[in-house]
Amino acid sequence: MRISHVEIIGGGPAGLYAATLLKRHFPAAQVRVTEQGPADATWGFGVVFSDHALAQMADDDPRTHGILAPAMERWRNMTLVHRGQRIVIDGVGFAAIGRLTLLRLLQEQAHAAGVELVYGKAIATIDGLDADLIVGADGLNSLVRRFDNTGFQPTLGELDNRFAWFGTPRRFETLTQTFVHTPHGSMNAHHYRYAPQMSTFLVEADAATFFAHGFDRMDEPETARACAEIFSEALDGAPLVSNRSIWRRFPKLWCQNWHSGHKVLIGDAAHTAHFSVGSGTRLAMEDAIALVRALAAHEELGKALAAYQAERQPAAKKIVDAATTSALWYEQFPRMMAMAPYDFAHAYITRSGRVDDARLRRMSPQFMQAYEAHREAA
Repeated sequence: MRISHVEIIGGGPAGLYAATLLKRHFPAAQVRVTEQGPADATWGFGVVFSDHALAQMADDDPRTHGILAPAMERWRNMTLVHRGQRIVIDGVGFAAIGRLTLLRLLQEQAHAAGVELVYGKAIATIDGLDADLIVGADGLNSLVRRFDNTGFQPTLGELDNRFAWFGTPRRFETLTQTFVHTPHGSMNAHHYRYAPQMSTFLVEADAATFFAHGFDRMDEPETARACAEIFSEALDGAPLVSNRSIWRRFPKLWCQNWHSGHKVLIGDAAHTAHFSVGSGTRLAMEDAIALVRALAAHEELGKALAAYQAERQPAAKKIVDAATTSALWYEQFPRMMAMAPYDFAHAYITRSGRVDDARLRRMSPQFMQAYEAHREAA
């Protein structure tokens, strides 16, 4: 296929990575990424990858893996804290990288490949874009998708739980889930380090607890102080750091079609996956790999985009469905807070439906030995 000009809207990980891959495979093409924000702007703190996701990246794109992997923090186990008891779930490997570090590394890679990067420019319409291909990598509020809702056929909704994304200058040795019961209801924190002395700290509450605490009436600094007090034991006195740390409800997006004409969607512009499975960035980067692979394999753009959708939609749907099932578990976790810690931990690790006891015995033998001993003694 001959591609002379590609316009990519959105300069997050999805857009930057897609641009680099496109420039590698079509070196003569003009590939431009346009991002409305500045180059060093991001919200949130860390991005987490499973060992499986990193292994797949190493197979699909060892060059990018070799750039990102040295900047990552890694660990082998998970920790769950419930009713004051710490339970280790062994054999579950993850890595994390700071969002800004990830962006900078992908920017450097894109620039080295010859991609044109444009920052601080808001595009109001795609009507005037004269390109062979327009890639919507512009996230949940995608202009590319909204320009052609009829073609992409999106379905959009929201979960009920509220969450706020913080950072903290506190090192956590593993990805940890801390569940607490307060006088106003139950809350949860997802926390993991993404730098030697810096961690993500995401706080979640169901609607009743959110309003009972009065979080709807607090500004960002008040919210950070209140959450730091609630999770003071986990934080060991460390503060919570804000970065657009406003309360949100998780958006559920799925597009029936990922391409329409010469427009195509990747990442959160096409689908969202709940943060409890840590797969949003992974899915976006895998979308980019599949898109460029399809473009390289077909002579006609329409056939290439149809092949991309045929390959990626079923694979992404499995992850998105598992993430939705996981999210629904979090929507109901306050009802399970009375469970014994090991029973609660077992319910947590099997929540997505992808892990049964047989797999747990292979994957987490020490946890299963302790869990089954607890069950026998109960």
